[in-house]
Amino acid sequence: MVRRAASHRLEFDAAAIYQYPEHLRQWLEGLPNQPGVYTFHGESENLPLYIGKSVNLRSRVMSHFRTPEEASMLRQARRVTWIPTAGDLGAQLLEAQMIKTQQPLFNKRLRKYRQLCSLQLGDGAPQVVYAKDLDFSCSPNLYGLFRSRFAALEKLKTIADEQRLCHGLLGLERLSPGRGCFRAALKRCAGACCGKESIEHHQQRLRDALEQMRVVCWPWQGPVGMLEVGAEMTQIHVIDHWFWLGSVATEAEARQLQRASSGFDHDGYKILCRPLLSGVFPLIEL
Repeated sequence: MVRRAASHRLEFDAAAIYQYPEHLRQWLEGLPNQPGVYTFHGESENLPLYIGKSVNLRSRVMSHFRTPEEASMLRQARRVTWIPTAGDLGAQLLEAQMIKTQQPLFNKRLRKYRQLCSLQLGDGAPQVVYAKDLDFSCSPNLYGLFRSRFAALEKLKTIADEQRLCHGLLGLERLSPGRGCFRAALKRCAGACCGKESIEHHQQRLRDALEQMRVVCWPWQGPVGMLEVGAEMTQIHVIDHWFWLGSVATEAEARQLQRASSGFDHDGYKILCRPLLSGVFPLIEL
């Protein structure tokens, strides 16, 4: 009974705090029913409140107006602006860039991983390598993208458990000469460290397990334009080594865009890898 009363009280409090944002109604009038990115602005010209994207700008923005949980943001909002895109891909790219550069108050921040790393596999144990030291866009035999060395090694331990791999041969523990690893005695290692299976078989199982995490090297010589055709507009998204340079209307404009940033773009890779390689979008080599 007490819990039910508390629940009703919380619902009442939320309803009392929430008021339909009449002061923003005027900004709904011009909202189009097409993909794009929208921004809720407060008093500050430099710090937006919230940035979002949708395949239908009007529908998505209006959904905020019906959400009591967003009452605090709506009370602070003074206007809404939007940028239309050809489709969802263009909206994803623009939203990610705007959130990173403008850092809106109510968005979950997109972090720039200072310790972004990957597992690189050669002939021996996997090595943790860092994006600050190596160009991940064109380096071979990289597997996974991790926010830290700890996260990379934890993933390697999970693979070892799943595949019964040797911690010693993975570089996770030191092996004593002539002795198997500790996990071999527990039958959690298939025994490559003590002759029960071949090193070649062990390494092949490791490669097979890592393959699904492979970081794809940029497959073109230079930038490409990816054509996205929408109901209202067409855009060419210009990409170079997984880095989004911008979206333009013509091939001539696309050829003018130059890469201004260095380093591996983690968010760009996550958004672009599958669409670029799928063949769904026509490509123009620039």
